[in-house]
Amino acid sequence: MDDPTQDVDWSGLFHASGPATDTPRHLAALLSDDPKAFVDGYSHLWSATLRREGKAWPATAPTALLVAELLDNPPLGPDDPSLAEAMLVYLYEVGVAADLGDRAAEIRARVKDRAPELRAWTVEYVSADADGRARMWRDGTGLGELVLDQAALGCFDLVPALLRRTLPHLASERARRRTCAAAAVGALARHPTASAQRPELLNQLTSMARAADSSYDLATMVIAIGDLGGDTRTWLADPDVGVRVCAALAPELAGDDAADQVLMELEQSPQALGMSFGDMAPPPQLQSKSYQDLLTGRRAS
Repeated sequence: MDDPTQDVDWSGLFHASGPATDTPRHLAALLSDDPKAFVDGYSHLWSATLRREGKAWPATAPTALLVAELLDNPPLGPDDPSLAEAMLVYLYEVGVAADLGDRAAEIRARVKDRAPELRAWTVEYVSADADGRARMWRDGTGLGELVLDQAALGCFDLVPALLRRTLPHLASERARRRTCAAAAVGALARHPTASAQRPELLNQLTSMARAADSSYDLATMVIAIGDLGGDTRTWLADPDVGVRVCAALAPELAGDDAADQVLMELEQSPQALGMSFGDMAPPPQLQSKSYQDLLTGRRAS
């Protein structure tokens, strides 16, 4: 990186482990030749800058912008092209954290009304020790949770830029990179500013799905199509149970008899979903908490 990390005041941000002043070093390590620093940087990206609940920390938005820049940086993973694919999955997770829907305007109003209090709370938080930070989450003011809502809003406002950086990877020569890009686009293009783009994106994703040569790639793209409001009924009859389940989870098919039947079949053999992808982990969307909750809820109903 041409050190764009210097454009961010990291001293006023925090992540899962505390003040985010260490994040620039870890991000830079992703381009380094030091194996240990690289591993530490990669671990930091996933364990510190994203919340386990699929939500954002204050350090998430600036980190995501730098990750998007890393995608087009030749020194990123010259011997391991899958690293860029991991960065696309990271942007998918940020898209999930940023998917505020109608809540964005309400959060923006609350943040604006209490902006001085939020700044003061954050200043105190990043200067406190671990015990002090733990106490602040229990201070009864609710400011900590509002700071986290503000962090999600920061990601929400960044989504159009992240989407622009992600779209070119839908045409990658690498099949798996196209698939990871599809997952990211499926989350990022839910943003209100992308509404006019969605019909064209749905056509593109549908064409990609028809050309997919593995159940993993197809299932990932089918979820992305469903995320953008597309019609996934075609894949409810796919020979692969994983693809069928991913089609059935489309929000537009909630309450659909054929989709419910697919999920009822999964209830009889819950291990079939994981087995359908062989030695691979499930598609990135199925690993996120939002889709785990959706799968559990739809099966239970």
